[in-house]
Amino acid sequence: FDDQYTLRTNIKETNEGYELEVEMPGYKKDEIKVSLDDGYLTVSAKKENREEDNGKHYLRKEITESCQRSYYVGTELSQEQITAKYDNGMLVLTIPKAQPKNTQSHFIEIA
Repeated sequence: FDDQYTLRTNIKETNEGYELEVEMPGYKKDEIKVSLDDGYLTVSAKKENREEDNGKHYLRKEITESCQRSYYVGTELSQEQITAKYDNGMLVLTIPKAQPKNTQSHFIEIA
């Protein structure tokens, strides 16, 4: 993957969680992959050999064909909790906030 192109991202906090708006112009929905592994949410995209590019000889090609970026979201989330929607060059990922651990105090009886 091309490290020179970073996916520009807006991150918003809501009452329920977080929304990541990832700018991905020029990619088709089926060229984008989102995965969750060991607490990292990774967005990657790779343009397949497109019909409109066949037979063309480029003198210079600066527009990237692939990109990738990872976001640490913690290990408490499962892939079923994260939703993704792609529309008009913008990928929107919705990530719920981790539920707080039970922090109630308990007294231990001394024998």
